[in-house]
Amino acid sequence: MASVTPYWLYLLECEGGVYYAGIALDVEQRFFQHVFGLGAKFTRSRPPLRVLAAREYLSKGDALRAELRLKALPRSSKLGFFEVEAKTRLA
Repeated sequence: MASVTPYWLYLLECEGGVYYAGIALDVEQRFFQHVFGLGAKFTRSRPPLRVLAAREYLSKGDALRAELRLKALPRSSKLGFFEVEAKTRLA
């Protein structure tokens, strides 16, 4: 039986205090791609400072749907999204 490779939804704090959300198989590797200008166009102009939060999902589709929900939230609710998701998954 093949093992399932999980995808991660992550939230970065970038220069200027702005947030960037994305999905990746390896958050640490993706963070450094963003740092070195190999990530999204957004993070090339606003380099990331740190990973604020990350959450594992069983499939790429699940991670993409969560990313859309996260991006639809106001900035003030984005960190809380990760806490709510954790509680929902434990229930």
